[in-house]
Amino acid sequence: MNFVIQTSDSYQALNQVVRQMLDEIAKQPGILQPDVDLRLNKPELRLDIDRAKAADMGVPVDAVAKAVETMLGGRNVTRYKRDAEQYDVIVQIQSSGRTTPEDIDGIYVRGRNDTVIPLSALVKISENVSPRELNHFGQRRSATISANLSPDYSLGEALTFMNQAAGRVLKPGYTTDLNGTSREFRNSQGALAIVFVLSLVFIFLVLAAQFESFLDPLVIMLAVPLSMIGALLALKWSGGSLNVYSQIGLITLVGLITKHGILIVEFTNQLREHGLATVDAIVKAAGQRLRPILMTTGAMVLGALPRRSPPAPAPKAASRSAG
Repeated sequence: MNFVIQTSDSYQALNQVVRQMLDEIAKQPGILQPDVDLRLNKPELRLDIDRAKAADMGVPVDAVAKAVETMLGGRNVTRYKRDAEQYDVIVQIQSSGRTTPEDIDGIYVRGRNDTVIPLSALVKISENVSPRELNHFGQRRSATISANLSPDYSLGEALTFMNQAAGRVLKPGYTTDLNGTSREFRNSQGALAIVFVLSLVFIFLVLAAQFESFLDPLVIMLAVPLSMIGALLALKWSGGSLNVYSQIGLITLVGLITKHGILIVEFTNQLREHGLATVDAIVKAAGQRLRPILMTTGAMVLGALPRRSPPAPAPKAASRSAG
C-alpha cells in the first residue's frame, strides 16, 4: 500500500499530521510495518541576521550572505593556467575550520569605515532538523505512507480504512492520493467494470447474430449471474480477495459460462425441431452436453495453472585430450 498525503504547509506541520495517521494505522491489525519517507532527522544550522544591528554598523545583508557562502560553501573566483593545465581558484575556509557552529565566530565582514566586524555579532545561530529529502507529489509537498498487508486483509479494505482515517485526521489544505500498486488498483477498478459491461454487451450482440433471435441470447446469459455468485462465494470461502487478477478471472468466466449455455441451448433447439417437447429437450440436451462442458471447464482450469519450468540441463564436463 502506498498512500500519499499532500499539502502546501511546512514539512514540520506535515510531519505532525503523518504521525497522527500512523497512530490511526496502529489501530488496524491488518496493516503491517507502516513506514514514511518523510524523515526530519537532518541536522541544520539556521542563521538569523539582526538587520537593525547590521544597518547600524553599515553591513549590507547581502555581504553577510556572501561571506557565509564563500567561507563555508566555497566560491570559484578565477582560473589560471599552468603547464597547459587549467585550475580553478576556490576561496574557502579549510575543512578543519568549518566543522562546528563555533567556527562561524572566525568569519569577519567589512562595516562602515572599513571596520572589521565578527559575523557572530550580527547573526543568531540556532540548531534545528530538516527533512532529509524534500518530497513532492503533484507539485506539492508530500509524504508517502507505505505498508504491507496481512493475508486476510485486502488492498481495497486497506484503502477504505486509510480514506476514513484521513477524513478524521487531515485538516483543511491537505489532500490524499495513491501511488504505485495502490494507484494501479484504483485505476483498474473503474476500467475493469467498464470492460465487464462491454463484454456482456458484445457477447449478447454476437449471440443475437448467431441465433438470429434476442430470446436465445437472454436464456444463455441467464447463467452468468449465477456463475458470478458461485465464483464470489468460492473466492470468499477460500480466503481470496477481489483484486485485479480475480476480476480478470471473472471476465474470463463470462465467456466460459456463455459457451456452456450455447452448447445446451443450441442442442435443445435442434431437439425441438425434431418434435421433442421443450422440457424433454432441455433434460436430454443437458445430459448429453454434460461431458463436453466438463471437458471444456477442465481444460480451462488446467490451462490457468502455472507451469513449472523444466530444470536447466547440467553443463557437460570439458574433456581434455592428452598432448
